[in-house]
Amino acid sequence: MAGYYERTSRMAHVAELIERLSAKHDARIKNLESMADRADQSIWHPFTQHQDRPKDSIITIDSAYGDFFQTYGAEESVGSTSSSTNESSISPDTTSLLKPAFDGSASWWTQGLGHGNPQLALAAVHASGRYGHVMFAGAVHEPALNLAETLLQHLDNPRLKKVFYTDNGSTGMEVAIKMALRAACVRYGWSPEDEVQILGLKGSYHGDTIGTMDCSEPSTYNKKVEWYRGRGHWFDFPQVKMRKGVWVVEPPEGMEAEFGPAITFESLDEVFQLEQRDSATYEAYITRELERLTQEEGEKFGALVMEPVILGAGGMLFAYVSVHVQHQTPLLTPPSDPLFQHTLARIVRSSSHLFSHSTSTPPSSSPSSATTDWAGLPLIHDEVFTGLYRLGRVTSSSFLRTHPDVSVHAKLLTGGLVPLCVTLASQSIFDAFLSGAKSDALLHGHSYTAHAVGCTVAETSLHQMSSMEARGAWDAFKASWRSDHHDSSPSTPSRADAAPAQPTPRSETAPTWSMWSRPFATALSHHPRVDSVTALGSVLAISLRDPAGAAGYSSTAANALRDALLAARDGWATHSRVLGNVLYLMASQTSSVETVRAVEARVLAAL
Repeated sequence: MAGYYERTSRMAHVAELIERLSAKHDARIKNLESMADRADQSIWHPFTQHQDRPKDSIITIDSAYGDFFQTYGAEESVGSTSSSTNESSISPDTTSLLKPAFDGSASWWTQGLGHGNPQLALAAVHASGRYGHVMFAGAVHEPALNLAETLLQHLDNPRLKKVFYTDNGSTGMEVAIKMALRAACVRYGWSPEDEVQILGLKGSYHGDTIGTMDCSEPSTYNKKVEWYRGRGHWFDFPQVKMRKGVWVVEPPEGMEAEFGPAITFESLDEVFQLEQRDSATYEAYITRELERLTQEEGEKFGALVMEPVILGAGGMLFAYVSVHVQHQTPLLTPPSDPLFQHTLARIVRSSSHLFSHSTSTPPSSSPSSATTDWAGLPLIHDEVFTGLYRLGRVTSSSFLRTHPDVSVHAKLLTGGLVPLCVTLASQSIFDAFLSGAKSDALLHGHSYTAHAVGCTVAETSLHQMSSMEARGAWDAFKASWRSDHHDSSPSTPSRADAAPAQPTPRSETAPTWSMWSRPFATALSHHPRVDSVTALGSVLAISLRDPAGAAGYSSTAANALRDALLAARDGWATHSRVLGNVLYLMASQTSSVETVRAVEARVLAAL
């Protein structure tokens, strides 16, 4: 055999093949070496200030599979700015030009079933071969119909009856706003010339298109956009975080009189046991604010818009842990107290008399109307980021014990493969657009509406995640959180042991959990460099103390931790995103326990 291989290797055509393969390899390496420089010359990157940006901060990704990128020169890129922490003691692996890097941002929150998922890839190939893209106005195809029916059943919201397709979260929210404003204007007799605003939460973020920017208060990411107006009122709210091993709900700085002092909880489950908590303070505050806005100031509002539990503020600004600067809009918004969001929705829905600006309220807007009709104002839940198992449940609305009238989903919808967004609405919202005039229809769409590839991939993605939940694929992660209370304290009643005010679906009573272990979160919260930490579902956020006292996005406190994680160790690195003093990490729904625990160990070592 040795002689055979020796003779074969000397054949002219074999030698030519080897030379071609070698040349291909050399060309590939040269291409990888030049990509960052070429990108700097030709690409306008999102959310990036390009002035004085070092070229070596651009990470070249050769491929991706599962939880990992294959990166070229990762340890020299973001990690090139050294710091005083112990990352210099980590010796990167230099045996390969390509280094695996854990995708710690889930590729901007989209990854749910891993890069290169074969089932999703096959679904996309089949749909592209069968359909390519076909127009959707006045037509239907099986992937779009199947996905719509699956979503309406899967989300378990009796209000939702119609599905509208768009391409991404921002445009999906544009559609949601159009739906809600029209429904409110029709019911309350307002004209398009009336100035109708929205109610929301401080630090909210719903996208970068003009209409959705107007649904957020002024911030770094919108206040210099020429057409931005900011059309709404945004409630401040108490915040949830873990500090030194204890879960706390604390009021915004300076609002202790409105909300009372901070409250501690034995577990995160206790925070979400809404039926056992007192909402009287929230009710009084919200009612006073609504009466002031509508009766004293005469404002008109057409929708209540909320991101359930977690707010994504200012583009990629993560929403878990906050740094507040007095007299400034906070750039890093914490998770809101779910009881506050629940109470806000309930008060708005029972306050039609405040929004109608008339002596008589239309019968259909009475809270005693059919439970699938909207009352007060249409309620929009922006679940673009938080929905479809990202927080451990199929819908983040279940944490609030509230069914929205309009719900928007994207990101995990297709498992991270292709862009697609859906806006689901109630029948009463849909009916507001019915008339004999074409101009009264919802005149919104785009060329690739309900593209068959995206719908097929989304249907496959939803079935995979639903199957994972049914077979207990996350039970090993949940085990770490089953006793989420102090060992020295008596066990508190679980939600199943409690006596809820009314029967609730099983998803609303499921315990909270995270893929990031409870001992890890607790250890982080005790670390002297850490101010607070939050973990829920596949999401982790670490708020670091800034020795310089810098606040919000101007802080560089998290950069050293980011750089240390990006330095390859034992053959792989961890790619993460920082937002001022906050570093966040996100697993995919298919990440293994071993992978997540390995990342945890690296975070603690880097700190």
